[in-house]
Order: sequence, then structure tokens, then C-alpha cells
Amino acid sequence: MSLLSRAFAWLFNRPYLLLALTFLFWAINIVLGRYVAGSIPPVALAQVRWAGASVIILPFAWPHLKRDWPAIRGSLAVMLLLAASGIGAYNTLAYYGLQYTEAINGLLMQSIAPLVIGVWSLILFRDRMTAAQITGVCLSLCGVILIICRGDPAVLLHMTLNIGDIIMLVAISCYGFYSALLKKGPRIHYLSMLGFTIPAGAAMILPFCVWEIVSGKVMHATPLTFAVLAYVVVIPSVVAYMFFNRGVALIGPNRAGPFFHLLPVFGSIIAILFLGEQPRWYHGAGYALILGGIALAQLSLARIRSFGR
Repeated sequence: MSLLSRAFAWLFNRPYLLLALTFLFWAINIVLGRYVAGSIPPVALAQVRWAGASVIILPFAWPHLKRDWPAIRGSLAVMLLLAASGIGAYNTLAYYGLQYTEAINGLLMQSIAPLVIGVWSLILFRDRMTAAQITGVCLSLCGVILIICRGDPAVLLHMTLNIGDIIMLVAISCYGFYSALLKKGPRIHYLSMLGFTIPAGAAMILPFCVWEIVSGKVMHATPLTFAVLAYVVVIPSVVAYMFFNRGVALIGPNRAGPFFHLLPVFGSIIAILFLGEQPRWYHGAGYALILGGIALAQLSLARIRSFGR
């Protein structure tokens, strides 16, 4: 086994590192999605993202798809639901919502994802969040609010909801459903999972992309546009989805959910490093609450009790 293969095998068994990297990649994707909002129509961005990802993943996934096809065919309804919710609907709606909502609203909408995942897990599989998971989610959510409000909770009083916020809520509900439903997916190679769901999701987006073009919304081709598309096609699509699916498979959707709260952590770090924003006290306090909440959500009830002995 080569050094690269050994390193990949090591990484693929580290769920917390996989999930942390996933949300770093997705935080960059959100920043770029807002940045090019006027240059790339939302459905076209989703279509190019997943069509491009399909071209990349299929040559690697094809041998595994042929081998795993009986299992995929036996769970075809579940696989199509995964493609529709996690690939087709979530990303298209999220990009569309970012056209209308403010940054603070968008981050707050994303931050309820762990609770949405918990609700879907309860509805689909009767999986209840533990006391540690609920407490951890609430603790990390407080950290999110602290960062987004820049240390002033009164900011929340002046927030207004618009159509973009509603679209983002629907998008997050779709992704919560996808995250919970991964538990029901067939036990197949991770490349088979991506090799089926990504092209299927891209195909589902295509009619909406055609409608968007017919309605007069077209992409403005610039070097920046192509650079953004290159990143979006490879990193948050192929790599991040591979990491997220593996992380959820290793620790389950309820324990993976609180990692969504890393989005404002990484988003604020990006702003500090590249946009000249100054680090403030609420950044450090928010990071501590978020990381503490994520750590708490990973504890089992037995381990919590053992601390008191």
C-alpha cells in the first residue's frame, strides 16, 4: 500500500476530522456562493456543480457501481430520495435562498440543522437525541448566536424574515432529511453512493436549469466565475460529500449534526484572515461554546455518569 493510500485509509477512519474538514469546505462554498450571486444564476450554479462532479466521480465509481448494483436496485427508492434531497433540492434551494437573504439570517438558518436532523431521525427511525446531544446542540447554538450577533443579542430583535429565509429553511429541512436517511442507505462502497446520487441529483436539477435559462437568467463568464466553479465542482461536492457521508456512517446523524455549527466558526476565521476583519472577544467565546457543545454531544449517558463517580 502506498503512502498516499495509507494516509487516506487513516483519514477515512477519523470521523471528527472528516466532519471538520467537510464544514470548512462548505463554509468556503457559502462565502463563494454569496460572492458570485450576481454572476451565476442559482440553478445554473447547482447544475454545473453536480454535472461537473458527475464527470469527475463516475470513472472512479463505475467498477464499484457495477458490483453494488444489486444492493442499489434493492434500495432504489431510498437512493433516489437521497439524490433528490441531498443533491438536487438542498443545494439548488440554498443557492436560490442566498440571492435574497442577509448573511446573518442565512447563518442562523444553517445553525438549526442539528435540530432538524434530530427531528427527522425521530420521525423516520424513532431515534431520540440523548440529553447530552440536546445540551450540546443548545450550547453550540449559543456560540453561533454570539458570533453572528457580534456579542450583542439585541441584534436578533432587529432581524426580519424574507422569502430567502423561507427558502433556506426548506433547503435545510431537505438536508436534515438526507442526513437522517443516510442511515437507511444500502451498505455499499462510498464511491458507489456518490456515483449514483450525484448524477441522479444532477439529472433532477436539469429541467429547472432549462427553465431558468429560458426565463433569461444566464451566467456571466469571467475568470473569477470559472475559478469559483472549479472549486465548487471538486471540493465541496465530491470531496466534502465523501467526507460527510463517511463521518455520518461512523458516528450517526445525531452526533454528526452539531458539526453544522462549525460553519460560522470557519466563516468568521475566513473573514479575519482574508477580509481584514479584526478578531474580537465574542469570536473566542463563541468558538469555545461551539467546540464545547460539539464535544458534549459526542458523550454517551454512561460516560457522563462516570464523570460524577
